[in-house]
Amino acid sequence: SALTTVKEKPVPDLKRYEVLESELSDWRANLVKEYKKALSPEQKAKVENDARVILEMILPEMMRCWRGTGYDFNGVAERPGEGKIACGYYVSTLIRDAGFKVNRYKLAQQPSANILRTFTDTENCQLKVGEKYDTYADWLEAKEPGIYLMGLDTHVGFVVVEKNGDMQFLHSSGIGKAGVVEESRDQALAIKWSNWRMLGHFTADPQVIRTWLAGEN
Repeated sequence: SALTTVKEKPVPDLKRYEVLESELSDWRANLVKEYKKALSPEQKAKVENDARVILEMILPEMMRCWRGTGYDFNGVAERPGEGKIACGYYVSTLIRDAGFKVNRYKLAQQPSANILRTFTDTENCQLKVGEKYDTYADWLEAKEPGIYLMGLDTHVGFVVVEKNGDMQFLHSSGIGKAGVVEESRDQALAIKWSNWRMLGHFTADPQVIRTWLAGEN
Protein backbone atom coordinates (compact mmCIF):
# COMPACT_ATOMS: atom_id res chain seq x y z
CA SER A 1 0.00 0.00 0.00
CA ALA A 2 1.20 3.49 -0.77
CA LEU A 3 2.49 5.27 2.30
CA THR A 4 0.50 8.38 3.03
CA THR A 5 2.63 11.16 4.37
CA VAL A 6 1.00 12.89 7.28
CA LYS A 7 1.57 16.62 7.11
CA GLU A 8 3.24 17.69 10.32
CA LYS A 9 1.24 20.19 12.29
CA PRO A 10 3.05 23.56 12.30
CA VAL A 11 4.47 24.71 15.62
CA PRO A 12 3.97 28.37 16.60
CA ASP A 13 7.26 30.27 16.36
CA LEU A 14 7.38 32.98 19.02
CA LYS A 15 11.15 33.60 18.67
CA ARG A 16 10.91 34.33 14.97
CA TYR A 17 7.79 36.43 15.57
CA GLU A 18 9.66 38.66 18.01
CA VAL A 19 12.59 39.06 15.61
CA LEU A 20 10.25 40.04 12.75
CA GLU A 21 8.28 42.40 15.00
CA SER A 22 11.47 44.17 16.03
CA GLU A 23 12.76 44.33 12.41
CA LEU A 24 9.47 45.82 11.26
CA SER A 25 9.58 48.35 14.08
CA ASP A 26 13.12 49.42 13.02
CA TRP A 27 12.05 49.70 9.38
CA ARG A 28 9.06 51.77 10.39
CA ALA A 29 11.22 54.13 12.48
CA ASN A 30 13.55 54.70 9.49
CA LEU A 31 10.67 55.18 7.08
CA VAL A 32 9.02 57.68 9.45
CA LYS A 33 12.26 59.76 9.41
CA GLU A 34 12.35 59.62 5.61
CA TYR A 35 8.69 60.55 5.43
CA LYS A 36 9.19 63.62 7.61
CA LYS A 37 12.06 64.75 5.34
CA ALA A 38 10.06 64.16 2.15
CA LEU A 39 8.89 67.50 0.81
CA SER A 40 7.40 66.83 -2.60
CA PRO A 41 4.42 64.54 -3.30
CA GLU A 42 6.80 62.36 -5.38
CA GLN A 43 9.20 61.90 -2.43
CA LYS A 44 6.29 61.11 -0.11
CA ALA A 45 4.88 58.60 -2.61
CA LYS A 46 8.27 56.88 -2.81
CA VAL A 47 8.41 56.42 0.98
CA GLU A 48 4.79 55.19 0.98
CA ASN A 49 5.70 52.64 -1.67
CA ASP A 50 8.77 51.50 0.31
CA ALA A 51 6.56 51.13 3.40
CA ARG A 52 4.14 48.98 1.44
CA VAL A 53 6.96 46.75 0.15
CA ILE A 54 8.28 46.23 3.69
CA LEU A 55 4.82 45.47 5.12
CA GLU A 56 4.10 42.99 2.32
CA MET A 57 7.43 41.29 2.95
CA ILE A 58 7.31 41.01 6.76
CA LEU A 59 3.62 40.88 7.75
CA PRO A 60 2.80 37.53 6.02
CA GLU A 61 5.85 36.01 7.72
CA MET A 62 4.54 37.28 11.07
CA MET A 63 1.13 35.74 10.28
CA ARG A 64 2.80 32.38 9.59
CA CYS A 65 4.51 32.38 13.01
CA TRP A 66 1.05 31.89 14.58
CA ARG A 67 0.33 28.66 12.67
CA GLY A 68 -0.47 25.85 15.08
CA THR A 69 -1.90 28.21 17.73
CA GLY A 70 -5.26 26.79 18.88
CA TYR A 71 -8.69 28.31 18.22
CA ASP A 72 -11.25 29.30 20.80
CA PHE A 73 -14.28 31.53 20.20
CA ASN A 74 -13.21 33.59 23.24
CA GLY A 75 -9.45 33.16 22.68
CA VAL A 76 -7.38 36.29 23.31
CA ALA A 77 -3.76 35.01 23.13
CA GLU A 78 -1.22 37.85 22.99
CA ARG A 79 1.61 35.88 21.34
CA PRO A 80 1.93 32.85 19.03
CA GLY A 81 1.36 29.59 20.92
CA GLU A 82 0.57 31.25 24.23
CA GLY A 83 -3.07 30.21 24.63
CA LYS A 84 -5.84 30.14 22.04
CA ILE A 85 -7.04 32.84 19.70
CA ALA A 86 -10.32 33.81 18.04
CA CYS A 87 -10.39 34.98 14.41
CA GLY A 88 -10.90 38.68 15.21
CA TYR A 89 -8.11 38.67 17.78
CA TYR A 90 -5.72 37.02 15.30
CA VAL A 91 -6.33 39.89 12.87
CA SER A 92 -6.27 42.71 15.42
CA THR A 93 -3.19 41.40 17.28
CA LEU A 94 -1.16 41.11 14.09
CA ILE A 95 -2.18 44.59 12.98
CA ARG A 96 -1.21 45.98 16.39
CA ASP A 97 2.13 44.12 16.43
CA ALA A 98 2.90 45.45 12.95
CA GLY A 99 2.97 48.94 14.48
CA PHE A 100 -0.58 50.18 13.85
CA LYS A 101 -2.23 52.03 16.73
CA VAL A 102 -5.38 50.02 17.40
CA ASN A 103 -7.37 48.95 20.42
CA ARG A 104 -6.95 45.19 20.04
CA TYR A 105 -10.04 44.35 22.12
CA LYS A 106 -12.44 46.84 20.57
CA LEU A 107 -11.30 45.98 17.06
CA ALA A 108 -11.49 42.21 17.54
CA GLN A 109 -15.05 42.35 18.86
CA GLN A 110 -16.46 44.15 15.81
CA PRO A 111 -18.39 42.41 13.04
CA SER A 112 -16.02 41.68 10.15
CA ALA A 113 -17.42 44.53 8.00
CA ASN A 114 -16.53 47.04 10.73
CA ILE A 115 -13.02 45.61 11.08
CA LEU A 116 -12.49 46.15 7.36
CA ARG A 117 -13.99 49.65 7.41
CA THR A 118 -11.70 50.62 10.28
CA PHE A 119 -8.84 50.46 7.78
CA THR A 120 -10.22 50.97 4.33
CA ASP A 121 -12.90 53.34 3.07
CA THR A 122 -16.18 51.73 2.15
CA GLU A 123 -15.43 52.29 -1.55
CA ASN A 124 -12.24 50.22 -1.15
CA CYS A 125 -14.25 47.33 0.34
CA GLN A 126 -15.70 45.05 -2.29
CA LEU A 127 -18.73 43.04 -1.22
CA LYS A 128 -19.97 40.02 -3.15
CA VAL A 129 -22.94 37.98 -2.00
CA GLY A 130 -23.89 34.46 -3.09
CA GLU A 131 -21.25 34.16 -5.79
CA LYS A 132 -20.07 30.68 -6.85
CA TYR A 133 -16.76 29.96 -5.12
CA ASP A 134 -14.72 29.23 -8.26
CA THR A 135 -15.87 32.46 -9.87
CA TYR A 136 -15.02 34.34 -6.70
CA ALA A 137 -11.61 32.68 -6.28
CA ASP A 138 -10.72 33.45 -9.93
CA TRP A 139 -11.61 37.10 -9.33
CA LEU A 140 -9.56 37.11 -6.12
CA GLU A 141 -6.46 35.59 -7.71
CA ALA A 142 -6.60 38.20 -10.48
CA LYS A 143 -6.34 41.00 -7.90
CA GLU A 144 -3.21 43.08 -7.45
CA PRO A 145 -0.64 41.23 -5.30
CA GLY A 146 -0.71 42.32 -1.67
CA ILE A 147 -2.38 41.81 1.69
CA TYR A 148 -6.17 41.92 1.93
CA LEU A 149 -8.62 41.72 4.82
CA MET A 150 -11.34 39.15 4.21
CA GLY A 151 -14.67 39.48 6.01
CA LEU A 152 -17.08 36.55 5.86
CA ASP A 153 -20.56 35.74 7.30
CA THR A 154 -19.17 35.18 10.81
CA HIS A 155 -15.43 35.22 10.27
CA VAL A 156 -12.43 37.39 9.40
CA GLY A 157 -8.87 36.75 8.22
CA PHE A 158 -6.09 37.81 5.85
CA VAL A 159 -5.77 36.92 2.19
CA VAL A 160 -2.29 37.23 0.68
CA VAL A 161 -2.34 37.39 -3.12
CA GLU A 162 1.10 36.31 -4.30
CA LYS A 163 2.98 37.75 -7.26
CA ASN A 164 2.32 34.51 -9.19
CA GLY A 165 -1.44 34.99 -8.73
CA ASP A 166 -1.93 32.33 -6.05
CA MET A 167 -3.86 33.21 -2.92
CA GLN A 168 -3.29 32.11 0.68
CA PHE A 169 -5.90 32.51 3.42
CA LEU A 170 -4.36 33.03 6.86
CA HIS A 171 -6.83 32.96 9.74
CA SER A 172 -7.74 31.37 13.06
CA SER A 173 -10.16 28.69 11.92
CA GLY A 174 -13.04 27.45 14.02
CA ILE A 175 -13.73 24.64 11.53
CA GLY A 176 -12.79 21.54 13.50
CA LYS A 177 -11.18 23.96 16.00
CA ALA A 178 -8.18 23.95 13.62
CA GLY A 179 -6.69 27.20 14.98
CA VAL A 180 -4.30 29.35 12.94
CA VAL A 181 -3.81 27.92 9.47
CA GLU A 182 -2.56 28.97 6.07
CA GLU A 183 -4.79 27.62 3.32
CA SER A 184 -4.60 27.56 -0.44
CA ARG A 185 -7.56 28.30 -2.69
CA ASP A 186 -8.77 24.68 -2.54
CA GLN A 187 -8.41 24.41 1.24
CA ALA A 188 -10.12 27.69 2.14
CA LEU A 189 -13.48 26.20 3.17
CA ALA A 190 -14.43 29.19 5.32
CA ILE A 191 -14.38 31.41 2.21
CA LYS A 192 -16.00 28.69 0.11
CA TRP A 193 -18.91 28.16 2.50
CA SER A 194 -19.56 31.83 3.19
CA ASN A 195 -22.42 33.50 1.35
CA TRP A 196 -21.26 37.02 2.20
CA ARG A 197 -17.68 38.00 1.31
CA MET A 198 -16.15 41.42 1.80
CA LEU A 199 -12.63 42.16 0.62
CA GLY A 200 -10.63 45.20 1.70
CA HIS A 201 -7.20 45.99 0.30
CA PHE A 202 -4.96 46.55 3.27
CA THR A 203 -1.51 47.35 1.88
CA ALA A 204 -2.55 49.05 -1.38
CA ASP A 205 -4.64 51.66 0.36
CA PRO A 206 -2.34 54.71 0.64
CA GLN A 207 -4.39 55.95 3.60
CA VAL A 208 -3.55 52.80 5.58
CA ILE A 209 0.16 53.30 4.83
CA ARG A 210 0.02 57.00 5.78
CA THR A 211 -1.68 56.16 9.08
CA TRP A 212 1.08 53.63 9.82
CA LEU A 213 3.80 56.17 9.04
CA ALA A 214 2.07 58.91 11.04
CA GLY A 215 1.49 56.66 14.05
CA GLU A 216 -2.16 57.73 14.13
CA ASN A 217 -5.03 55.74 15.65
